[in-house]
Amino acid sequence: MQTVLQINFPFKGPFGPEMSQAMKALAESIATEPGLLWKIWTENAQTQEAGGLYLFSDAESAQSYLKMHKTRLTAAGITDIKAKLFNVNAPLSKICKGPIQ
Repeated sequence: MQTVLQINFPFKGPFGPEMSQAMKALAESIATEPGLLWKIWTENAQTQEAGGLYLFSDAESAQSYLKMHKTRLTAAGITDIKAKLFNVNAPLSKICKGPIQ
């Protein structure tokens, strides 16, 4: 079953175009993760937060990615990482124009 992973964490920047440039190589790496269907990057400069919404083909891929990503974030000095996994209700999501495959 498709699984959504939601991750949020404190982040001091960069944001906006600078973030896009600084994180391009990371985005290219994330795009190759097993089971990843898509990721929406999230950022809020006012609250100093960043993260993302991910759609994985299955829960196992999402959990594996989460474990690896938490390790990567922690190694970069990021703490207070919040993550949640959700099953996708595809019929309702499609009605509401969700990018479900």
